[in-house]
Amino acid sequence: MPTSDIILLEEDFRVIRDLIQKLRNDANARVVCLVDRNGQQIACVGEAEALDTTALASLAAGNVAATDSLARLIGEKDFSTLYHEGEKDNLHLSIVGGKVILVVIFDERSSLGLVRLRVKKHAGELAAALEKMQQRSVQARSGKAGTSPFTDITDEDIDSLFGK
Repeated sequence: MPTSDIILLEEDFRVIRDLIQKLRNDANARVVCLVDRNGQQIACVGEAEALDTTALASLAAGNVAATDSLARLIGEKDFSTLYHEGEKDNLHLSIVGGKVILVVIFDERSSLGLVRLRVKKHAGELAAALEKMQQRSVQARSGKAGTSPFTDITDEDIDSLFGK
């Protein structure tokens, strides 16, 4: 099931943000973003003010999709990790839980080895958090969970929101 089907509650966002912030600190990275495979940014932490994070998310997803096609072309299922080295900054992309893309931007303050080690360490926690969200989303859509964020919204609430 695609990650865009996940219902992301505020508490879920905080958990994800805290996990990627911990990764950022542990890897000594400049920026860490979590992106779904459709190119939608889920969360981003770090020195991202000067970045167009919308374009970053979209291009990262496109890069992963193109690389998946290259992998299949040579007989591989996929490439779970991508690395791009620049003069000043480096980009590490990895697939977490088969569902989302973890984007880590780092410079000379860190190293590829450290980033790979820390990503591997934190990917499990992130995948577990995403799986819990996925399960809650499936339950909410099937009506089996009473925790839908939309259960208390009435037609009057919607009318007042849109000024009717």
